[in-house]
Amino acid sequence: MSDVHAARRERLREYCSASGADAALITRAANVRYLTGCPPCGAGLLLTRDRVLLAVPDDLPPDDAGEHLIAEDIARLPVLSQTDTALALAEAAVRLKVADLAVEEHDLTVGRHRDLSRTDPGLRLLDLDQAVERLRVVKDEHEIADLRIAAEIADQALGELLESILVGRTERHLAMELERRMIDHGADRAAFPVSVGTGAHSGLEHHQPTDHRVEEGDFLTVVLGAQYRGYGVRTARTFVIGAAPSPWQVELHRLVFHAQRAGREALGPGVAQHVPDDAARSILQAAGHSERSVHPVGHGIGLEIREAPRLGPADMGKLDNRVPVTVGPGVHLPGKGGVRIEDTLVVRPPEEGGPELLTITTKELLAL
Repeated sequence: MSDVHAARRERLREYCSASGADAALITRAANVRYLTGCPPCGAGLLLTRDRVLLAVPDDLPPDDAGEHLIAEDIARLPVLSQTDTALALAEAAVRLKVADLAVEEHDLTVGRHRDLSRTDPGLRLLDLDQAVERLRVVKDEHEIADLRIAAEIADQALGELLESILVGRTERHLAMELERRMIDHGADRAAFPVSVGTGAHSGLEHHQPTDHRVEEGDFLTVVLGAQYRGYGVRTARTFVIGAAPSPWQVELHRLVFHAQRAGREALGPGVAQHVPDDAARSILQAAGHSERSVHPVGHGIGLEIREAPRLGPADMGKLDNRVPVTVGPGVHLPGKGGVRIEDTLVVRPPEEGGPELLTITTKELLAL
């Protein structure tokens, strides 16, 4: 992987050279990890034309300091725990005669940016303008392999939960159990807080689990994702508890299932980012649910749970090959509940079989 990280850094160097910067200061945790393999730990990275300097807090726990090997060509700068690694690297840039330093303005607070600008009168700060985030959009096969494992872990945890007794258990307890199961199966952690919603809470986006208990006849929506080697996935499924589902539940689930399938099938290299949203949204609108579908159908995913690109109705860019995205429409009926179905997929061309589905837990309306 050291060669992979070195190639990524070289691409960033080329961008800096073209934009007139002598060096880049990377502070966003996901970007530091992308360029070095260093896990999020408060580290910062200085990348000059011929040097790589990683500033690392000197009070890291042993696991964080020794679990992930850093390539030999990356020099380390130990920093006292109370010292800002970005400021330490800016001072190092001055010692290395850097005149124009590109920084991640979108990641810096006003105070940190002000402190950096005061480092030396001869140091001029430029905006790196999310250059690393743009490099991260298209994934290499190493990254996609990690995403596949993360998806397998999430699917396995969800599958085991569905085989257990659910009636009478609280949303909060089920969410905690899913997080534990993912870690037991090898995840770094849950990629984001697991959401479990039952009854009137089902189908809600960003629902925080409560002490509401699962009852017979309820919809149950689970939204979860595992993180593996820093890369996370996202999946959502909706089931019904106990007896056979009622007609309105069958109809609503079928509607969201068809909308989600249309969004998935619309993915492809060169496709405008709004097309998957259009495909899913048109089906929901035809059934009269447009006012309840205000969120984009999906987004990019990887080292962060929400990355570029965004798959919304106003997004006009085009998708590239090897871009992992989520597709997850949903409908929630206030007071009744709803359905959400979401997958993580990798954009692939038709000659490679089309979109690669990573999260494979059944989307059928199972009665648990």
